[in-house]
Amino acid sequence: MTNSETELVQRCLSGDAAAQAEFVSLFERRVFALCLRMLNHRQDAEDVAQETLLRAIRYLPGWDTSRRLAPWVLKIAANRCRTSLSRRNSIPIPCEETPDIEVAPVHVTDVADEVQRGLSGLRENYRECFILFYQQELSVAEVSEVMQIPEGTVKTWLFRARKEMAHYLRERGLAPDES
Repeated sequence: MTNSETELVQRCLSGDAAAQAEFVSLFERRVFALCLRMLNHRQDAEDVAQETLLRAIRYLPGWDTSRRLAPWVLKIAANRCRTSLSRRNSIPIPCEETPDIEVAPVHVTDVADEVQRGLSGLRENYRECFILFYQQELSVAEVSEVMQIPEGTVKTWLFRARKEMAHYLRERGLAPDES
């Protein structure tokens, strides 16, 4: 943890409203991005992100100061997303596939959409692991901490997620064939 994080947490704990606003500002984009990727529904992601940030501030006294702050906040977000998904009582359904069109040019937004569809099609634990590592840029150790699984499992799930994503993108002509 950095000195600025320590100072911010201390100010939050003392009830400083400006510090709490700064805390929210520091994490809101990352928390929302994680929630949106896990829930695939904007309104649910906004609700869960807001709930996450409120919980994080409320539970700051229980935070282990020997650990980094960001993985702790993202762990709360991931847990809230899992709770939201279980309340929905369904797994996110992958977007319907579009038929292959021979002459259609591929645009960056099309590729991004296909990547998102591919992510949506991954098993929930692979998707969460992939998002935390590649999009939230956490280390393997931090992903392990957030997901409460061994580092070896993180590496295995990342390998499998990459393999499934590569297969998905190859089927759509967006990745080179295996040689």
